[in-house]
Amino acid sequence: MTKVEESVEVEVPVRAAYDQWTQFETFPRFMEGVERIEQRTDRLTHWVTEIGGVRREFDAVITEQVPDERVAWTTVEGEVRQAGVVTFHRLSDARTKVMLQMDFDPDGLAEQAGDKLGFVKRRVTGDLKRFKGFVEERGGETTGAWRGTL
Repeated sequence: MTKVEESVEVEVPVRAAYDQWTQFETFPRFMEGVERIEQRTDRLTHWVTEIGGVRREFDAVITEQVPDERVAWTTVEGEVRQAGVVTFHRLSDARTKVMLQMDFDPDGLAEQAGDKLGFVKRRVTGDLKRFKGFVEERGGETTGAWRGTL
C-alpha cells in the first residue's frame, strides 16, 4: 500500500469547501483522469476513470461523513483498491484547509512504476489545486450540498 497526504488552503468558509466536496458528480471538473462519478445512494458512488490510457470502473462506499469535518471512503468493487479521508479545517471565517489522506495499492508494473516516480502524489496535488480554483471562482457558492451524517 502507498500513502499520499496533501493539503490545500482555500479562500472560502469551511461549510462551502465541505458542501462542494460532497458534490461527487462535479469531481470530473477538477480531477484529472476522472471521466464520470455517479452517486448511486447516500453511501455508494460509481467511478469511471481513464489514466495513462487505462480505463477503470469501480465502486466506492462512504464509510464516514460528518458535515464540515470529514468524508472517508473505501473502494468495494472493481480493480482499484484505495481508501482515504478528506478533512476540513477552519482557519478563519473565510479560509479553510482541505487535507486529503489516501492509501492505494498500485496494480501492475505501469502503476507501480508511476507510483515510484511520484505520479499519484503529483496528480493529487494538481487535483487539490484545481478544486481550490473551482470553489474559489464560484465565490463560495456551491453546486449543491449534502449535510447528512454517515
